[in-house]
Amino acid sequence: MSGGRIIVGVSGGVDSSVAALLLVRAGRDVAGLFMQNWEDDGSGDCRAEDDRRDAVAVCGRLGIPFFSRNFAKEYWAGVFEHFLAEYRAGRTPNPDVLCNREIKFKTFLDEARALGAERIATGHYARVDRHGGRWRLLRGVDAGKDQSYFLHQLGQAQLAATEFPIGHLPKAEVRRLAREAALPTHAKKDSTGICFIGERDFRGFLAQYLPARRGEIRTVEGQRVGEHEGVFYYTLGQREGLQIGGVRGRPAAPWYVVGKDVAANVLYVDQGSDSPWLHSSTLMSEPAHWVAGAPPATRFECTAKTRYRQADEPCTVRVGDDGRLAVRFDAPQRAVTPGQSVVLYAGEECLGGAVIESTDAPLERQLRERAA
Repeated sequence: MSGGRIIVGVSGGVDSSVAALLLVRAGRDVAGLFMQNWEDDGSGDCRAEDDRRDAVAVCGRLGIPFFSRNFAKEYWAGVFEHFLAEYRAGRTPNPDVLCNREIKFKTFLDEARALGAERIATGHYARVDRHGGRWRLLRGVDAGKDQSYFLHQLGQAQLAATEFPIGHLPKAEVRRLAREAALPTHAKKDSTGICFIGERDFRGFLAQYLPARRGEIRTVEGQRVGEHEGVFYYTLGQREGLQIGGVRGRPAAPWYVVGKDVAANVLYVDQGSDSPWLHSSTLMSEPAHWVAGAPPATRFECTAKTRYRQADEPCTVRVGDDGRLAVRFDAPQRAVTPGQSVVLYAGEECLGGAVIESTDAPLERQLRERAA
């Protein structure tokens, strides 16, 4: 391990605080760098200043230098414009994956090096090791907190310069270490949702950039059962916010989003969380990213997640000449969503992943054929 300076991404949360604490205790030359990725939009929900104050307090407690940089411009161009474009297209993006690739392990890494650091560290629940001449991205030991899903776009150059000091710890131990060290963030609530939005209504936030466009809510048979504010506000499998009342001839059971026709501005729904219209066995992806730089084979078996915290699902992966994936699952999957990421694993190792482009869900297939 290098003896040069290491800069920790201090977010003002307990995880990055303990990451810095452990590096200080290990005798490393440590500094903290706070990233502001979103400008206050006047809504009163921007927590950046509170988080910055907490990050300053942690660095003060640990006796390490503190730096702060505003990456809002880079975030807008590298992450948020793509986020909006995906929603306009009717897909459901995962901005945290792109944020890690474009900001935390690119812009941040470059800035850390400009400040004289040889390495960076973050409070992610993941691990890095070197095996067989290459760097590997491994799951965090705490299965409930593992964040390798969001880090699957990292490559050899980033992993070679990165440490995850808390990746071997359960969350409860991280809290205990923070409390015993009297870190000011030891009892701070974990942030939830999309990193730059904070604690606010997601649909209201999105409406600032994608104005409402009302349209029909229909059953898969074509019966009109309600009205929506805009198909891009909804995602597959969603139950909340549909506001469908009693429908004649239908049982009083919850409705779920099972499809979106963006061109016709129609939202399709069905009853029952296990609706057959939500299930698919195969997905096609955009060109994949491989942590090792290349796939293990052109056809191989592994496990995959199509959403964060989903249980691992056995599958067979075929890699096309263009780098796109065809992933066939051993068992049908619920609500596999275009725009989200499919992330592949071999045991503890994260192999990489790709953005989901399409599936063989019956309604999606019908809509695709209708548009052809």
